[in-house]
Amino acid sequence: MTGALLCLLLASWRPVADAVLAPLENWHPPLVDPTGLDGVAAVVVLGGGWWPDARWPISAQLEESSAIRLFEGVRLLRVLPEARLVVSGASRGGEVAPVALGYAEAARALGVPRERILVLDTPVDTAGEADAVREALGIGPRLVLVTSASHMPRAVRHFRAVGLDPIPAPTHRRAGRANGERLRDWVPSTEELRKTETAWYEYLGLLALGWEHPRSR
Repeated sequence: MTGALLCLLLASWRPVADAVLAPLENWHPPLVDPTGLDGVAAVVVLGGGWWPDARWPISAQLEESSAIRLFEGVRLLRVLPEARLVVSGASRGGEVAPVALGYAEAARALGVPRERILVLDTPVDTAGEADAVREALGIGPRLVLVTSASHMPRAVRHFRAVGLDPIPAPTHRRAGRANGERLRDWVPSTEELRKTETAWYEYLGLLALGWEHPRSR
């Protein structure tokens, strides 16, 4: 019992949470300046969570990670004039409309023309998204991949496993956002516990993907 409580406290402590999450988030560098990229045909934003409700503005319907991913995709699209915005993601249970539709609505609200948006609203996981992007675009076009920084290593491997070679554009970084000068930076919290949970989920996902695609890089 004492050991379990100690593990829980450590997993909820910022230094531990950052230590396990940061290697994933640092795996691929951010795409700060995309102006040097040539021939990019698509900016692909992977699905996340949302809760559609017509009473709320679209900005309130997207979960934090989804909103940040979409924001990054639109930012990149503005300096890649030949690219289309590819938004993906569906609901696993079918009771919630596909997040890809929410992405498309939000992108249009941010000024992206409808004709520059390609909606892939059937994939329910990253493997399915990689397959859907390959089916929609083929393996020739150059593409930029946008997802949360912690998820990017696994996402890139899924895309490479189906013959694509995306340019990573990780966003939604969560580790290293505190300088340790405040007392709350050192107090265990549920926020830090969620970071640790995310990290181990991604590490296990990478391990499972290695079994599924042993030749993927």
